[in-house]
Amino acid sequence: MIDMTLVRIAEITGGRLSREADPDARVTGFVEFDSRKIGPGGLFVAFPGARVDGHDYVDKAAQAGAVAALTTKEVGSPAVIVEKLPPREGDNSDLAANDPDGSAAGVVDGMSKLAAAVARELSDEHGLTIVGVTGSAGKTSTKDLIAAVLSRAGETVAPPGSFNNEIGHPYTVLRCTEDTDFLVAEMSARGIGHIAHLATIAPPKIGVVLNVGSAHIGEFGSRENIAIAKGELVEALPADGVAVLNADDDLVAGMAPRTAARVVTFSETGNTKADYYATDVELDAVARASFTMHTPNGSPQRVELGVFGAHQVGNALAAAAVGVELGVDEVTVATALSSAHSVSVNRMDVNTRADGVTVINDAYNANPESMRAAIAALGYTAAARPGVRSVAVLGEMGELGPDAVEQHALLADELARYRVTHLVAVGDSASMAALHERAVANGINATTVSDTEAAAQAVGALLASPPPGEDNWHERADRDVVLVKASNAARLWVVAEALLQGHTLR
Repeated sequence: MIDMTLVRIAEITGGRLSREADPDARVTGFVEFDSRKIGPGGLFVAFPGARVDGHDYVDKAAQAGAVAALTTKEVGSPAVIVEKLPPREGDNSDLAANDPDGSAAGVVDGMSKLAAAVARELSDEHGLTIVGVTGSAGKTSTKDLIAAVLSRAGETVAPPGSFNNEIGHPYTVLRCTEDTDFLVAEMSARGIGHIAHLATIAPPKIGVVLNVGSAHIGEFGSRENIAIAKGELVEALPADGVAVLNADDDLVAGMAPRTAARVVTFSETGNTKADYYATDVELDAVARASFTMHTPNGSPQRVELGVFGAHQVGNALAAAAVGVELGVDEVTVATALSSAHSVSVNRMDVNTRADGVTVINDAYNANPESMRAAIAALGYTAAARPGVRSVAVLGEMGELGPDAVEQHALLADELARYRVTHLVAVGDSASMAALHERAVANGINATTVSDTEAAAQAVGALLASPPPGEDNWHERADRDVVLVKASNAARLWVVAEALLQGHTLR
């Protein structure tokens, strides 16, 4: 964060200083929710969570060097005290879910006002360029790729993991300093108006819309409503900005009239009418894509991605468009994309054990689109290893509304399409029962388990024995492939960790 006095922070947030606070004391460090992460000169946000209340950790934060805390009540220590904000009727945001008295909303509102002031000052006076990224699937991977490209041109801040909502977004903005050249802001929505709100905190100069899928369709009601929400990003762009749109998605391409910014498009399918497109796409043995990247003015460049899945081609093209539009040359863009690796945990994290078993951990989140992409990566990787088993360990996809059962059942058709041999369905819901039943009908060796521990045991037992007819199994360099994927609430990354624990990785 930029250097700022407590009295100025109070003015920006609409708060008041506690008796213990020195108005001229300066915050010179970062803003943190976790008292264990606070450093000298930092500002501690006393966030009331589902299990603990940050107000109880103000003294610990002060001992670690915090100049003050952002609170909603007196805490006997230096503080900027803001008002509580009771939730609005019908508010389905992440924040409203666990905040009955508005304490969390109050401190987040204060933090958001502070972030907005910092973003404006850094943009107006220090040349900060803000890039916003949204879409139903692929936001986090694309954010990481954009950051990899822009870091070749200047200091770049991007959120850790999926810090993309009304809490994580301002937190990320406040990681920026006077030395930051680029901020890559991932923006998600559970309702219409959410992205528009995030854009007021960190006004983007470039906006990337990847796709309109089925994530959160239970809240939105239709893909058309999702498109309305995602398009709020391009509506927020200035006339001298750039909208980067997916030419392969009709609902995204249709957002062009909604922005005053210049529009550029990308296509992973080789659509030569797009400004940025791919040809000659190839996948290696673990589904890492290579392709020829075409840009409006530069010569074609070969890109060899280190991230996994054919769907990453489109994400890489979006990142390339951002880089080139901001002045990074095509050669540097191609080099950056080829050198990039996933930095967000549990996102297509692929590891191969010394015994040849490959584990694809994509358990951070799931929706029908990302499930299909992950299953395709599983199938392709296994197809390059004749005789091995392909094992899909799948948990429930959340927030799909009344179509949830059907959407889970349809995943079985994808498993069959990519010749996945085994399914471990984790959970006792009707959706998981529908997936299991249809998988069996499709001839897949399927089992159901109630929890992550049982899933890890079932997969471990399967991997411990060779497939029928494979006499030299233990001499093979490459063996079974396991995909672990579900929505975050299912915590299926525990299964991936269990499968890797105690094993040496290649």
